[in-house]
Amino acid sequence: MTTALPPGACNAHCHVFGPRERFAYAPDAPFVPQHDAPREALYALNDRLGFSRCVVVQSTCHGFDNRVTEDAVAGRPRSYRGIALLRTDVPDAELRRLDAAGFRGVRFNYMGHLGERAPVDDVLALARRLAPLGWHLQIHGDTRLLTDIAPALRAAPVPVVIDHIGRIDAGLGAAQPAFRALRALLESPTFWVKLSGIDRISRLGPPYDDAVPLAATLVAEAGERVLWGNDWPHPNHAGPVPVEEELVAQIARMAPSAQARQRLLVDNPQRLYRFDA
Repeated sequence: MTTALPPGACNAHCHVFGPRERFAYAPDAPFVPQHDAPREALYALNDRLGFSRCVVVQSTCHGFDNRVTEDAVAGRPRSYRGIALLRTDVPDAELRRLDAAGFRGVRFNYMGHLGERAPVDDVLALARRLAPLGWHLQIHGDTRLLTDIAPALRAAPVPVVIDHIGRIDAGLGAAQPAFRALRALLESPTFWVKLSGIDRISRLGPPYDDAVPLAATLVAEAGERVLWGNDWPHPNHAGPVPVEEELVAQIARMAPSAQARQRLLVDNPQRLYRFDA
């Protein structure tokens, strides 16, 4: 039986794709989804699962054209927020425009299959311009991110959110160097982590008995800087696409107490994304 979600629960990591007739995929996209995943499908999913708030993360398949994410946020402007993909030289006027449209951060990809990687010095320079807006950096990469890139971001004047539990290999357990590096980063009050993608890091599959204990450790150690998301519609997924209800069912195992779930799903997202409802 799945534990009920608290009122105001936030699904803090989703994407929207298309519809391609309205929002074309980028000509140089590193991948093009086989099927569109429009905002209406996302709204229906969150409503069914019990999430009244959501964070929509711009996908590389749409590149730097953030209109598809902006449109998804505009449909539910009080309870949905956006994370943009931007070049590091984006004009301040565009940052202000996106802020008014409900965006709260910028994602940078350091996964090899997702295209060009922004130099860390350029990311830090942009972060200095994000600070007055109250935005944050969202960083996606493999485990090398945790040792080679993220430590340099300690100098960022804004929060830094690590995606998908750092893409560690859950089968290697808590003693692996990558997980120790992630825990060390979270000792800094500026670092956050998304407990999304347990289906990506697990070797065992549902109910993800290798990945869930690692997520629970992060909740126990950094409970005020953890977020949860289901990563719908699960782009570039190597294995079977997970059942959404099975992912939601793991929340109570990651965050066993009502207080921990309140922080994970409601309080922490509210602090970072500043919802209106």
